[in-house]
Amino acid sequence: MRLVALFAVFAALGAGAQSSRAIDPVRSHASFSVQHVWVERVRGSVPIVSGSVTLAAGSAIPTAVRAVLDASRVDTGEPDRDRSLESPDFFDAERYPHWTFASARIVPEGNDAFEMDGDLTIHGVTQDERVKVTVGGTPTDPLYHASAQIDRRAFRMATTRLDPAIGGIVDVTLDIALK
Repeated sequence: MRLVALFAVFAALGAGAQSSRAIDPVRSHASFSVQHVWVERVRGSVPIVSGSVTLAAGSAIPTAVRAVLDASRVDTGEPDRDRSLESPDFFDAERYPHWTFASARIVPEGNDAFEMDGDLTIHGVTQDERVKVTVGGTPTDPLYHASAQIDRRAFRMATTRLDPAIGGIVDVTLDIALK
């Protein structure tokens, strides 16, 4: 009888088991776009350098997510603009070379979507942000497409003389693959 109870305990523990998988920076991508008076929309990318997704056994919906992006390697296709974005006026990438995100709450919306609230730190400022995510791929190799809108001014990026020409709301998109 004790042996049966022991197996039941192990089975229950195994059913709730979680595993953490690393984000694959080679197959993952983060991009942004922001309204600009003179060029309509500025689009760019920021490399995802590391992160992890914690998954419950049998589910592609995470229980926790964290990611690190490299603010010193912004690419808008225009080197002068990239240097301006990396300067103290905007990202101040020398002082704050990384952007981080850590989930605080994940709410499933079926088997293939979820909303995630978490702490986003950019330019030395941490804000609570909401991210909408859809799940693709397979149950064993999920792919994530995430989108959010953030207010750059909430991260103290409003100090340049060009500020009135640049929109405050930034559209952010991430495509995440796991190792």
